[in-house]
Amino acid sequence: MAAAVLVLAWVAFTVVIVRRRPVTGEIHEGGGILVVHASQTGFATELASRTAEMVHAGGLAVDLRAMDALTPAMLERASRVLFIVSTTGEGDAPDMASAFRERSMRAPLALHGVSYGILALGDRDYDDFCAFGRDLDQWLHASRAMPLFDRVEVDNGDEGALRHWQHHVAHLSGATAMADWSRPAYRHWRLAERRLLNPGSVGGRCYHIALVPEDESDLAWEAGDIAEIGPRRARGDETVLPHREYSIASLPADDGLHLVVRQMRAEDGTLGTGSGWLTAHAVVGDPVDVRIRRNAGFHAPADDRPLLLIGNGTGIAGLRALLKARLAKGHLRNWVVYGERHAGTDRLHVDDLERWRDTGGIERLDLVWSREARGARYVQDRLRIAADGLRRFVDEGASVYVCGSLAGMAPGVDGVLRDVLGDAAVSELAAAGRYRRDVY
Repeated sequence: MAAAVLVLAWVAFTVVIVRRRPVTGEIHEGGGILVVHASQTGFATELASRTAEMVHAGGLAVDLRAMDALTPAMLERASRVLFIVSTTGEGDAPDMASAFRERSMRAPLALHGVSYGILALGDRDYDDFCAFGRDLDQWLHASRAMPLFDRVEVDNGDEGALRHWQHHVAHLSGATAMADWSRPAYRHWRLAERRLLNPGSVGGRCYHIALVPEDESDLAWEAGDIAEIGPRRARGDETVLPHREYSIASLPADDGLHLVVRQMRAEDGTLGTGSGWLTAHAVVGDPVDVRIRRNAGFHAPADDRPLLLIGNGTGIAGLRALLKARLAKGHLRNWVVYGERHAGTDRLHVDDLERWRDTGGIERLDLVWSREARGARYVQDRLRIAADGLRRFVDEGASVYVCGSLAGMAPGVDGVLRDVLGDAAVSELAAAGRYRRDVY
C-alpha cells in the first residue's frame, strides 16, 4: 500500500510538472519532438515521461505536454509529434482530451509536413478498443500528417507492445542503447543457418538467418508476427542491452524461424549490436534469445481477396511470410512490387518470388532495381506508373500491405496511394484494415 501511495504521488507530481512546462520554439527549429499525452489514470502520462526521457537521451529537444494544453497552432508548426493516449469508458477520450477532441478534431487541419506516431492504450474487454487512439489516427491522416510508423495498440498494459513502442522511439531519437523498460520473457533457440544473400553487393551485407527452438512447441506464430532478439556480446555473454526486432520470413511449417538481417555499422565501422551478433559473432549452434511478438495488424487477410504487397530491402522478410501463408491456403491473387539495388547481386529471396510467379502463386510481379532503372527507380515510382492497375485492384477489393524502409519507401508509397486513390479513399482503406504497414 505504501508503494502504491508513492507511485500515485509521483504520477501526480509528473502531471503538475507536465502541465506547467512552457512551449518553446526550440523543438521546431532544432529537429526536436513534441510529446503529447492524454491520460485518465496517469499511466499514459507515465509512459509519455519515459518517452520524453528517451528522446532527450538521444540528444533531441523535447516538449512534453498534456493534450488539454495542446492547440492546433502548436501542431501546425511541429515537425514530429508522438501521442500517448488512452481510451476510457465506452470509447471515450480521457477528460484532458475531450476539449481538444470537440474543439479541434471536428474537421481536418492543414498538417502537411507533420510526422507523427501514436501509442494507443486500451482494453480488449471493451468493444471500442483503443477507440480514441484510432479516431486520432484517422483525423491526423485526414489532415495530411504522415505517420512515422503504424499505430501501436496496447491491450491492458501489454509489455510486448510497449517494447515495440520503445523500439520505434529509440530508432527515431537515436537512443538505441537504452535498456528495455521491461525485459522480454525470452525462449531458448539456436542458430541453425547463416547464409549471405547478396555477395558482391555495394550495400551492406544481408543474411538469411535460420533459428530452431529447443522446445518444438515454440514453433507457433502467424505470418506478419515479429521476432524480438536479445543480442549478446561478441564473446557470447548475456547483456542488458535493448532487444532488436525483425520481421519473420517463414511459417512454423518450415520448422524454423527465418530472418533477413542486414549488417548495420556505426560511424566508426563497428558492427551494430543486434545485427553484429546474428550475422558475425554467433556461430552455428550458439544459443539465441527469442521472443515472438504477435502483430495482428500485419496478419494476412483470412479470405481470398486480392493482395498488393509492396516492399524493399529486408522488407522481403515480411512479404515472404505473407505469401507463404497465402499460397498455403490457395489464395493466388497476389501482386508484388519489390525493390532493391542491383538485379545481379541483391536478389534477397527474389528466386522465391519468381518461382511463385511462374507457378501461378503471384499474379503480377514488379521488380525494381534502383541502380539500374532509367525510369521507375523506386517501388513508389513503379506503383505510380501502374496507377490504372492499382485503381482496378483496389476496386476489386484488394488490401495493401507495405513492408520495408521507413525512410523514403513507406512515405513515398503513401504519397502515391493518396495521389492515385485520393486522401479519403486511403483513410477508408486504413480504417477498414485494408492498408497495413510493417515499416522500420
